[in-house]
Amino acid sequence: MIQYIVHDDPVGRTHSNYIAHADLAPFGLDGQKEQLWLNPLNDGTFSIACIPFHTYGLALDDRVVLSDDDEVTEVVGLSWHRVLRLLFVPGLAPEQLAQAVDRIKGGISTAGLLSEWSGDRHVAVDIPPHTDASRLFEIMEREVTEGRAFWEWADAMPLSA
Repeated sequence: MIQYIVHDDPVGRTHSNYIAHADLAPFGLDGQKEQLWLNPLNDGTFSIACIPFHTYGLALDDRVVLSDDDEVTEVVGLSWHRVLRLLFVPGLAPEQLAQAVDRIKGGISTAGLLSEWSGDRHVAVDIPPHTDASRLFEIMEREVTEGRAFWEWADAMPLSA
């Protein structure tokens, strides 16, 4: 049985979005697929309309092509956005988690960045080109250093289809 990672509130949601998926097996997540929201373009390509939680090599507004079974197969145009992802470790006390989430949300808001949350422990943040997100990096680094979270860049690996 396939488990789908979904985006409940994609940042690029419009009345004409298209939903496809990316297989997460190449990234060590066998049996999982990420649902991706797309904006159809007039040339047979689509632009990413969400901030990927698990798929590597994709970012908001990248242009992609799909297979016949609606799977993202290739990036054909980069937006030069980056995705910064943070996952809080399991087992944090509820109050500790709430305070950490508030710090991250505050840093995202102060920087004027877009983000999407998957549950209450996982956030994906869009970092547009030429954006100074150093204050958010400092906040995230503190969470990691103090053992409350892990973070990564989504472009650490290319898209694998």
